[in-house]
Amino acid sequence: MQPTVGYKLVQLANGVHSVYSLAHRETFHPVIGPVAEAEALYVNQLRLPDRLRSHESEFVIWDVGLGAAANALTALKAVQEIPGCIRLVSFDNTVEPLRFALRHADVLGYLGAHEDHLQQLITCQRVSFSQGSLTVDWQLCLADFPEFLTQSEVQELPKPHAILFDAYSPAKNPAMWTQPLFAKIFRLLDSTRPCAMPTYSRSTMLRVSLLLAGFFVGSGHATGEKEETTIAANALGLISEPLDQRWLQRARKSTSAEPMWEPIYRQAPLSAETWEKLRDHPQFA
Repeated sequence: MQPTVGYKLVQLANGVHSVYSLAHRETFHPVIGPVAEAEALYVNQLRLPDRLRSHESEFVIWDVGLGAAANALTALKAVQEIPGCIRLVSFDNTVEPLRFALRHADVLGYLGAHEDHLQQLITCQRVSFSQGSLTVDWQLCLADFPEFLTQSEVQELPKPHAILFDAYSPAKNPAMWTQPLFAKIFRLLDSTRPCAMPTYSRSTMLRVSLLLAGFFVGSGHATGEKEETTIAANALGLISEPLDQRWLQRARKSTSAEPMWEPIYRQAPLSAETWEKLRDHPQFA
C-alpha cells in the first residue's frame, strides 16, 4: 500500500486555520495557530525586535523546517519597521507544504503580501526584497537537513544569530532530534556570535541532547499547547531561565532522558557515561 501523502486544512478550536500533514499525521502549530505560536516561541523568546534594533550589520536567521513558512513570515513581520538587513536561510526537504499554503493563502491569512516572494523562493531558491524599513535576503536550502550538515557546502552558510527549530516530532521524525545532529549545529556556530535556538519540545531527552552538544539550555516560554518549551544558546546571557540543579536531579531519575544517538526513536534512562558528562557541563558547575 502506498503511504498517504499531502496536506489538508484544519480549523483549530480558536477558529484559526492551520495545515495538517497526512503523511506525518501532525498539525503545524496546533492549538493556537501558526502566527500566535511563532510569536510566542520565536519572536518574543528570541527578543528579535530588540536584538535587531541594537544590531549594526546583517542579522542571520536559520529557519530549520520551512514548512508552510509561518515561522519565517511571522518573524519578518515583527521586525518590518526596524531599519536593518535580515539574511534568512530556510531548510526543508520539500516545498509541498508551502505550495499548499499558497493555494490556501486567503484562509490561512498569514502570507500577507509575500505570495510573489514565496513563489520566487520556490522557483529560484532565493529572493530579495524590501519590507518596510527592512531589507531581506531569503535563501532556501532544499535538502535532507541531517544529510546536508555532513556536506562541505554547509560551511559556506552565514553563521546564525538565531535559529527557528521546528521539525516534526521525534516519534515521527527521529533523524531531526539526535544528539549528533545538535552537536553538528553547535559546531557550525560562531563562538563569538551569540546565537539562540528555541523549539517547542520540553522533553528531558531533548534537553540532555542539547547540553551534551555544547549548548546552554533553559526553560522556554509557554505556547497554547505547552506550558513550557526549550531554548538553547551558545551564550548563557541569551537564556532567562537556565536549567538548574533541581532539573539535573530530575533528569537523573527520568526514564526518558538518554539522547537518541541514532535516528531511531526510543526512550531510556541516562547511562552512567551520559550522567557523568551531563553533571560536568559548565551550566551546572
